[in-house]
Amino acid sequence: MNRRMLLVLSVLLLLLLPLGVLAAPPVSTAAITPIAPIAQIQPAGIPLLTVQNVGGAQNWSMSLQVLALMTVLTLLPAVLLMMTSFTRIIIVLSFLRQALATQSTPPNQVLLGLALFLTMFVMSPVINRAYVDGVKPYMDHQMSAEDAVPAAAAPFKHFMLDQTRDADLQLFTHLAKEQPYTSKEAVPFRVAMPAFVTSELKTSFQMGFLLFIPFLVIDLLVASVLMSMGMAMVSPALISLPFKIMLFVLVDGWSLLIGTLAGSFYT
Repeated sequence: MNRRMLLVLSVLLLLLLPLGVLAAPPVSTAAITPIAPIAQIQPAGIPLLTVQNVGGAQNWSMSLQVLALMTVLTLLPAVLLMMTSFTRIIIVLSFLRQALATQSTPPNQVLLGLALFLTMFVMSPVINRAYVDGVKPYMDHQMSAEDAVPAAAAPFKHFMLDQTRDADLQLFTHLAKEQPYTSKEAVPFRVAMPAFVTSELKTSFQMGFLLFIPFLVIDLLVASVLMSMGMAMVSPALISLPFKIMLFVLVDGWSLLIGTLAGSFYT
C-alpha cells in the first residue's frame, strides 16, 4: 500500500512539471560523444541531455527522468498536506490535545503518525482508483504521459471537490476571474486546491469547537467549586485534568473521535 501510494503521488505531481519534457523524443545516441569509457555505460531507454562547449573541450550528460523524479519527491509533503485528508485530521487531533490540557501528551510524533495512517486509510479508495486509471496503464506502456497524468489526478480532484463548500469554490472561481463551472471535470487544479484547503480549515475548526465544549464545561464546574470553597489559589486546570481524562476514557473517546473523523469524509 505504501509503494502504491508513492507511485500515485509521484505521477500526480507531474502535473506541476511541463508535459513537454515527458513527451520529448529521446536524443539520438549518435550525437553523444563520450569522454571516458564510463560514459558509455548508460541505462537503455533513458533520454539524455548532452551539453557541449563551442570548442568541444568539455561535454556532460544528465538524465531528465532522474531529475524529474527527484523534483517529484521534494513535492510529496505538499501534496500530502494540500490534496488529502491529512489537514483536517491533524488539526482536530491538535484541538483534542489542547482541550484536554495535557500539554505534550500524546507527543507530536504520535499525533503525526496517527494522522498519517488515518489519512492512508481514508484515501485508499482514491489512491486505488488513481493507480488503476492512470499509474498502472502508464507503467504497462498502455497510456502516454499526457493521458496518464490527468487520469491519475482525476480521483484526487473529485475527492477534493466533494469535500469543498460551494461558497469556497465560488470565491476562488471569482478570484481567478473564471465563469462558474458546469461540472467537476471542468474545475482546474489551481482553483480546486485552494478552495479545498480553505474548506478543510473551516471544517476542522468547527469540529474543534464542538470538541472543546464538554471539556470547557468541566473546567467551568471545577473553577466554580474551587471559588465557592475559597480555594482561589489552586489552579482549576490541575484539578479538572483527571476528570477530563476520565470522561474521555469512559466515553471511549479515541474510537469515537477517529470514527467521526474517518466518517466525515464519506457523509
